[in-house]
Amino acid sequence: MYRDIVDFALTTPAWLHTLAEVGTDAGLFLFAALFVLTWWRARNAPPRDLALAIAGPAGIVCAYVSSEIVKILIREERPCRDGVATIAACPPVGDWSFPSNHSVIAVGAAATLVLIWRTLAWVVLPLAAVMAFSRVFVGVHYPHDVAAGALIGLVLAPLFTLLLVGAVTPVVRLLRARLSVAQRA
Repeated sequence: MYRDIVDFALTTPAWLHTLAEVGTDAGLFLFAALFVLTWWRARNAPPRDLALAIAGPAGIVCAYVSSEIVKILIREERPCRDGVATIAACPPVGDWSFPSNHSVIAVGAAATLVLIWRTLAWVVLPLAAVMAFSRVFVGVHYPHDVAAGALIGLVLAPLFTLLLVGAVTPVVRLLRARLSVAQRA
């Protein structure tokens, strides 16, 4: 399947190659902007809502660190090292393939954003799917790398976020109480 996707990708127009390479990283910036927007939206909401917006990015970082541990333990070579012509340059030796970190972050961000603000699902879920697929399209990951990364992001990012929100909510309450007292003084 990897070869079929990569061979097809090479027949597509150059603008699509650029979009696939740049789009994955640009999508990550879009997710970051959406987290800023969720924070802004939740700034006057109940403490748990604001805590979710604050804990979300930390949950994604925890999922990413988990995927890095898996990557170091498994050490799967990139498919582009087998002399396959690909759109993207092959990452350096030692930058392992399994699981796809881009997929972990994209799907983890989408799942966490849906946890925080459900109406974003129609935007963030397809975006995450396209971003994850683009890693195979440009030739730097096998489909199973992307599937595993997506699963790690889907499960661990919201889970870590929910675990962290229990610690962040009391901090939000405390800071709001102190700000309220400072504003009255």
